[in-house]
Amino acid sequence: MGILDFLSKQFVDVIDWVDEPGVLAVRYPMQDREIQNGAQLTVRSGQTAMFYNEGQLADAFLPGQHTLETSNLPVLSSLKSWQTGFKSPFKADVYFFSQKEQTGLKWGTQQPITVRDKEFGPLRVRAFGSYSFRVENIAVFAVKMMGSLDKLTVADLETQLRGVIATAIATALGGGDVAFIDLAANQTALSERLKAAVEPAFAAWGLSCTSFFVESVSLPEEVQAQLDKASSMRVVGDLDRYVRYQSAQAIESAAEQSGGIAGIGAGAAAGMAIGQSMAGGIGGAAAPTAAAPGEDVYAQIEKLHKLLTIGAIEQAEFDAKKAELLSRIR
Repeated sequence: MGILDFLSKQFVDVIDWVDEPGVLAVRYPMQDREIQNGAQLTVRSGQTAMFYNEGQLADAFLPGQHTLETSNLPVLSSLKSWQTGFKSPFKADVYFFSQKEQTGLKWGTQQPITVRDKEFGPLRVRAFGSYSFRVENIAVFAVKMMGSLDKLTVADLETQLRGVIATAIATALGGGDVAFIDLAANQTALSERLKAAVEPAFAAWGLSCTSFFVESVSLPEEVQAQLDKASSMRVVGDLDRYVRYQSAQAIESAAEQSGGIAGIGAGAAAGMAIGQSMAGGIGGAAAPTAAAPGEDVYAQIEKLHKLLTIGAIEQAEFDAKKAELLSRIR
């Protein structure tokens, strides 16, 4: 081994780092070697290089090509008490930090969050989405997150970041200020609200939340099934008004086809007869009784429509009874 090869293994004269996917910071491997005075430091776009002296933050370098000497290492020179024109090799720890945006990260509520909904009462809500972040304040990030680690990745932080997001969601939704239906319909506003909620915690670690999206707000399957049943009951509750409207339309149509007032009378008589027949069919073999003189014609027609609507009788059975009853009053 020649003297030049020996010296090249003892001193570092080129320092650079190529970004790796998902890596936020890395300690440059020195292997107890010293940095040659006048060494070349390359900091690529989206990176920042930091020099440390015995764990104490010294000088920072932004993207570009740098020659390492006392003139551009003022803090390190002061810490090491170098004199002007110092030319000897030196020891220092060099860290590279990536400030590129880390995108495509997923978040979600592991357990449903109980919220007090204005319309439905207590509900258990799930939410899912994506977010992105970047290292913003390197000095804070280096102290609170990197420490003395050799490498720090996005995967190392995800659990902690998701915990912050889950807390923000529980706080934002738990008060029940916004109804569930409105949350699901206006996910853009919810995304902005939650982004503002997580930003302080991210900033405390030297990070910035660059984007935050709510992609889904849903209920657990069993809760959604109960909600669907409740919606169905509300629809059935409105059936009464619908049937009355349909009955009125039917009488009006019968009057036009049968000759005015006479048609209305025939329609009313048919309605009463049909109601009596249906009551007899449902009650068994009991003979039909005459309708009360003042019985509402609309009520008779309503019963007929409801029986047909809820499936108590078939269309063919209805048509047959109708034909039979009409034949008796002719």
